[in-house]
Amino acid sequence: MGVSKTLARGSIPRSPALPPLRVTKDLEIPSAEITVRTSRSSGPGGQHANVTASRVEASFDVLASTALGEAQRKRLLARVGPRVAAVAQDERSQARNRELALARLADRMARGLATPKHRRPTRPTAASRERRLTAKRQAAERKRERRSPED
Repeated sequence: MGVSKTLARGSIPRSPALPPLRVTKDLEIPSAEITVRTSRSSGPGGQHANVTASRVEASFDVLASTALGEAQRKRLLARVGPRVAAVAQDERSQARNRELALARLADRMARGLATPKHRRPTRPTAASRERRLTAKRQAAERKRERRSPED
């Protein structure tokens, strides 16, 4: 019983039994590189919230990672920063919040690693050019009608 209380208040120990976190189809982060901390959840919840450390924060150190390639590390540093973190306190269960936090961490890292689709410049269509010129002519006519008549 004494062991469970100390684990409930502190960090969850890193366990080799936990599966690696799949970020993309090519990238898996070993569970040893992810730090998972627990604390008491904020907000309503009565007595249960006062005694249960159900809030889970999962974080990943980009600079210390051995799972990332150099290009992936540069992209994550530029887009997310040196530390990627995700928090979950939605559920009453610490285990469910751990799942949510790890899923959010993977999603945040995947979005940081995604390469934006290259935009190929295109030309305006003939119809769009005609619409633009028609709108300009109508605006000019409207302004011309507002002028006072010249004698």
